[in-house]
Amino acid sequence: MKKFLCFTALVFVGLSVNAQVRIPAASPAGSVSTTVGLTDVKIDYSRPRVKGRAIFGSAATVLVPYGKIWRTGANNGSKISFSGDVKVEGTAVPKGEYLILTWPGATEWTVALNKNVAMGGDLDKYDAAQDAAKFKVKPEKLTEKVETLTFNVGDISDDSKSAKVQLAWENTSVKFSIATDYDAAVMASIEESTKVDPYNYFQAAVYYLENGKDLKQALEWVNKAADGMSSPFWVLHQKAKIQKGLGDKQGAMATASASLESAKKANNRDYQVMNEDLIKSLK
Repeated sequence: MKKFLCFTALVFVGLSVNAQVRIPAASPAGSVSTTVGLTDVKIDYSRPRVKGRAIFGSAATVLVPYGKIWRTGANNGSKISFSGDVKVEGTAVPKGEYLILTWPGATEWTVALNKNVAMGGDLDKYDAAQDAAKFKVKPEKLTEKVETLTFNVGDISDDSKSAKVQLAWENTSVKFSIATDYDAAVMASIEESTKVDPYNYFQAAVYYLENGKDLKQALEWVNKAADGMSSPFWVLHQKAKIQKGLGDKQGAMATASASLESAKKANNRDYQVMNEDLIKSLK
């Protein structure tokens, strides 16, 4: 009986130690991520709420006073990471993880990306020598109130080489730019991958065509792709565009016509229309 009571007591103590009451966090965790070019950009942060308070300003009662360093979020602040080297507002920043620190102002904010991620919200440990980048940006007034601090990565350019990181809270928005250069990585991939797969020649040729590179090299590659893939209509279409770019209208016309006939046999309406438009542009 004593052994049973002891066992029961131990179980009760164990449950008391391990049991926890789980309630919603005052500043819930948030995360946003996207890919810019070939670089993964991720922001992890805690999201404070306005709760009827004045957030930014110069009055003694505001939560985040102008001119003072801010951890840019709640709890341990906000972290941004890059899977590859980037430029932030024109400053080269190596791949890695950084704290986002800010000094808000009425007409200008200072933003720093600091290497000392372990600092968290302990701003007494801030060391400017650890800043990977420090720059100034202009805040904007929002037309609609944002109750909960929100980060976003958007405004991605058509060529996927740049984007904007946005912080929005209360009636204020601040953005800063990030830029990536994936050309060297793509070129290295082309060099390696075209050795083993004819489809890679096709991708390499299209990359050269769309990015204004050596069209003679692109033609060589697209011919290898066509030979290795039995000349499907989508490969022929890109070849015709390359030939047009090289000024070979006669060759482009013949290739586009062959692509059109192949697309008709495959019942692919999209490539029929694209080839018809290409042929018209060659007349």
